[in-house]
Amino acid sequence: EGEEAVAAFAREHALEVGDEKLASLLDEADEFASFRNEIEFPKQEDGTARTYLCGNSLGLLPRATRKRVNDELDSWSALGVEGHFRGNMPWAKVDDFTDSPMSEIVGARPHEVVVTGTLSANLHALLVHFYSPSAERYKIITERKAFPSDRYALVSHIQRHGLDPKTCLIELEPRQGEHTLRDEDILNVIEEHGASTAIVMMAGLQYYTGQLFNMKEITAHAHKQGCTVGFDLAHAVGNAELALHEWDVDFACWCTYKYLNSGPGNIAGLFIHEKLHGSVQNRPILAGWWGHDRATRFAMPEEFVPDASARALAVSNPPILCCAALLSSLELFKRAGGVPSLRKKSVKLTAYLWMLLTQRLGELVTIITPRESARRGCQLSLLFHGREPRAVLAALDKSGVTCDFREPNVIRVAPTPLYNSFRDVHNFVTILERTVHSA
Repeated sequence: EGEEAVAAFAREHALEVGDEKLASLLDEADEFASFRNEIEFPKQEDGTARTYLCGNSLGLLPRATRKRVNDELDSWSALGVEGHFRGNMPWAKVDDFTDSPMSEIVGARPHEVVVTGTLSANLHALLVHFYSPSAERYKIITERKAFPSDRYALVSHIQRHGLDPKTCLIELEPRQGEHTLRDEDILNVIEEHGASTAIVMMAGLQYYTGQLFNMKEITAHAHKQGCTVGFDLAHAVGNAELALHEWDVDFACWCTYKYLNSGPGNIAGLFIHEKLHGSVQNRPILAGWWGHDRATRFAMPEEFVPDASARALAVSNPPILCCAALLSSLELFKRAGGVPSLRKKSVKLTAYLWMLLTQRLGELVTIITPRESARRGCQLSLLFHGREPRAVLAALDKSGVTCDFREPNVIRVAPTPLYNSFRDVHNFVTILERTVHSA
């Protein structure tokens, strides 16, 4: 889809895809180009902006974030403890400001989402709540080479119940000689192990390969087998279109510092489908006062009564400065028309990157990310042949390009539609081509 759009645009202007003029014309036609001016880019020594293609690891700073955070510092200064109940964003009601815009990002209803905690902590809380293995159902299905923190969490909960990860953790693997998982293989494993599986817990978008999984299909198939389904959306949120409520996903968690640009290590989010809210009181839960029934939270009762929403898993009150930084970026997404609008640019932007890489580097690079736009986000993962990837990355860094390396041998490149340009992509491939041929 994206490649066809780029090729058609090139033909319309009688240009080759590799022509630098095409990148400039694509930027002129980009309806989101002005958002680039609302982002602070890291600088090179000469003061010019770096070519930053690392939003999959850490998003950049929106200019408005400074003011948004300073507004809360000013409230703290002027109001002290009264800031919990006064000001433009009373801190005791901060959920009213964060949960609704976040629910739009993940395709959920506001009461199904809570902004709280951090990604791994939220995953642990969700597993405490949802993983109650029985003699019949005790397995967890995930993908091999899941993000290490996810695997650590899954193994720890299996062990917490006195079970053996070697028999309880089922890890999906690509076929021999392939880099990504085939949809039919995922579904076949779920069917094979379904009767003994408690939870299917996968990434929404795989951090290493960049593969976007068919969450709707996986959820439906796992539910037919009686399994609970959850996703880690760290690399999907703000990147791919999500419809958690419509897809009937049971639970999910994510961070906000990648494509959502909230700042390093910032607050995270979780989702619990509303169909499961009624069972909150009947499942194990990590209880804390911010998860207590909102109507009586400040009455300070001795008995914990979980809120009848995803908020039941919010153990502590959220850090206000973190929420302020997140809201700054969510407001940018809102103005841009949300993820669906940005996704249209992303498909074209990453397709342009794919086309340039295959045309100009040929056999020197293998892109292990799926080619079809429906099976990837904005990230492409690159394997280099005859070149040491760390040396390539170091040379790119010296030339003013920021991307990242993941063990054992992949460089990840992620043109982010909110602030990256087609010129960024062209500049990156030009520098990479020069770097690889001179190595």
